[in-house]
Amino acid sequence: MSKAKTYHWEFTRRFRRRAFGWKSQPAIQRVRQAVSEIKKVARRDPILAAEGAVLLLERVSPALEHVDGSSGAIGTAVTHAIEELVAVIARAPADATTREGWLERLWQAHANDEIPYIERLGDFWGELCVSPEIAAAWADRLVGIVEMAWSPDPERRGFFHGTTACLSALLRAGRYEAILALLEKDPFPWWTYRQWGVRALAALGRPDEAIAYAEASRGINDSPVAIAAACEEVLLASGRVEETYRRYALEATRGTSYLAAYRALARKYPQKGPEELLGDLVAGTPGDEGKWFATAKEVGLFDEAIRLANRAPCDPKTLTRTARDFAGGRPEFAVEAGLAALHWLVEGYGYEVSGADVWAAYTNTNKAAEKAGRTAEVRDRIRTLVASETYGERFVTRVLGRELGL
Repeated sequence: MSKAKTYHWEFTRRFRRRAFGWKSQPAIQRVRQAVSEIKKVARRDPILAAEGAVLLLERVSPALEHVDGSSGAIGTAVTHAIEELVAVIARAPADATTREGWLERLWQAHANDEIPYIERLGDFWGELCVSPEIAAAWADRLVGIVEMAWSPDPERRGFFHGTTACLSALLRAGRYEAILALLEKDPFPWWTYRQWGVRALAALGRPDEAIAYAEASRGINDSPVAIAAACEEVLLASGRVEETYRRYALEATRGTSYLAAYRALARKYPQKGPEELLGDLVAGTPGDEGKWFATAKEVGLFDEAIRLANRAPCDPKTLTRTARDFAGGRPEFAVEAGLAALHWLVEGYGYEVSGADVWAAYTNTNKAAEKAGRTAEVRDRIRTLVASETYGERFVTRVLGRELGL
């Protein structure tokens, strides 16, 4: 390891105790840069990169101690970093002595994690161990402490930061029945730990029992999305695709946007067509039909997109941009999108709408109408639409009234 000891990592000068102030964005950027630096080294020297990954995980929590984590952004960034760094460490072709040294350092960092930022490292302990033999040794080391933390005697019972690490190590060691037996001792069962029982039952080739175990975990403090995702994973691994889709696909699939949710579902169920996927997603979110407009447009379901835009409120600015962008290639679609934008403006929808937004909807709709050869008809429809405005102070009428002769 002499090379690792003498190598100069750029991130070390930035990741010092309390190195960052309260703003999260600079810290997020530095975390990403550090991970990129390590991954770049991994392409030519995986052992050195793994050493760097361990070093960063040791330093990240102390460095971020003063960062404002209320938005969750820095926590999410660190979680993603952990996943990438674990992969670097696990893939490194290290000998047992080197790997055990890394594990000891990571264990100490995890124990000292006060905020905590690297709490999730325990979930990957089995992967970090790599070999069943090392994992079994860690399981033996930790299982007695977990049993004491879960003691029926309240005087002995308490929190142990290594509980998930123990369960993860047991799983990697192939000691599935031991996981189930240990979980029976938990005095306050919750999903964070019971998910390992689901994995153990699945590994034993008992998928139906795994599903029942997961379903029995539903409770006031447990994530229904996480439970559904675990059940989905078990059933998909068993080849029961249709049953999985019917029972868990929609509940288990979430994204940062409606389009992201659609894409996540499409990746998992490539045998399903876009019409079926979108139809099921729309049906599962009653009242939000208009919010699926952009998704329908993105996947080429243009007629359905217009139907959705007119069924429930849809962002007028999104519809206006669509009218502008599609006027040349799909003028008929652009016209209907522009008319939908004006409809929702007349109804009083839209965030911080200005007169310029109203004019943009109007002019882009007319340009699309010219391309479609429907100028007079569309103008009459716009006039009728604006004339029907009754919301508030009739803002759209005040903007377009003179233009339309109202």
